[in-house]
Amino acid sequence: MNDPYKVLGVSKTASEAEIKKAFRTLAKKHHPDTHPGDEKAKQRFQEISAAYDVIGDKDKRAKFDAGEIDASGNPRGFDPRAYTGQGGFRGNPFGFGGGPNAGGNGDREFHFSWGNGEEGPQGFSAEDLFSEILGGRRGGGARSRGPARGEDFQVQVTVSFAEAILGGTRRMILQNGEQIDVKIPAGLREGQQIRVKGRGGAGRNGGPPGDVLIQTEIAPHPFITREGNDLKMDLPVTLKEAVLGGKVPVPTLSGTLNLTVPANSNTGSVLRLKGKGVPAGKGSPAGDLYVKLVVTLPEREDAALRKFAEDWKTDYDPRGKTR
Repeated sequence: MNDPYKVLGVSKTASEAEIKKAFRTLAKKHHPDTHPGDEKAKQRFQEISAAYDVIGDKDKRAKFDAGEIDASGNPRGFDPRAYTGQGGFRGNPFGFGGGPNAGGNGDREFHFSWGNGEEGPQGFSAEDLFSEILGGRRGGGARSRGPARGEDFQVQVTVSFAEAILGGTRRMILQNGEQIDVKIPAGLREGQQIRVKGRGGAGRNGGPPGDVLIQTEIAPHPFITREGNDLKMDLPVTLKEAVLGGKVPVPTLSGTLNLTVPANSNTGSVLRLKGKGVPAGKGSPAGDLYVKLVVTLPEREDAALRKFAEDWKTDYDPRGKTR
């Protein structure tokens, strides 16, 4: 077997978290469920799992780094061809000389334990590797495995800004080809994970199925931003609306609302629409929508506005506060 560090693509100084992340990424990419009938993918997945079984375990990693075990997790010098099929080893599987327990023919019997064979956090155990090498035999017969939980499916999805705020439903395709409808909760935050219980890989030997873990990203909105449960936006208003005031339509995520603009409003004035931000959630009230007015002149030249400006006798200094 190749160096487990090289198999997982990590350095020998990698942290446990880095090793785990590398394993999850490679296991997801090469999992047989996503490559049905592909023997190379199956072999690659087994190699990845075996590498993680060695350096993903703190004690085994220490022994491997110290040279006590090899890349397959066996003591240095172990030869699986010496297995007797009767629960032990004959001959000289570890490369040692004869001893007081050696038989007349120079054979010597060793019993080697792989631990309890239970699966680790990633659904792999040394027992699986043992079965692959020795044809599934241990102690003269197949070992009965207990119930095992199914694999968790990993899915990544980008939702719109409106979906994240108001909630919605998305149809998603899983690694096994199954399609499911997933509820997007209102008030979803960037990077928040959605868990769909029991819709992952099937369990083994009567074990429960895994879950679907959905990692989310939120697409930005062209003119609305979020701060906590509050929403903020800039609203262009005409010079006439700013001077005289009146009702102004405001496009929001839930539809158009009418906002009362006070007379003599200026650019930078902020108005609040209470409860029109992120909807109320568990233990948190609804947020507000803050609208900042931006007085905007027409894009094309307006002769009447130009005449008004020429005749208007200004008596204020808008730049007085900057001096």
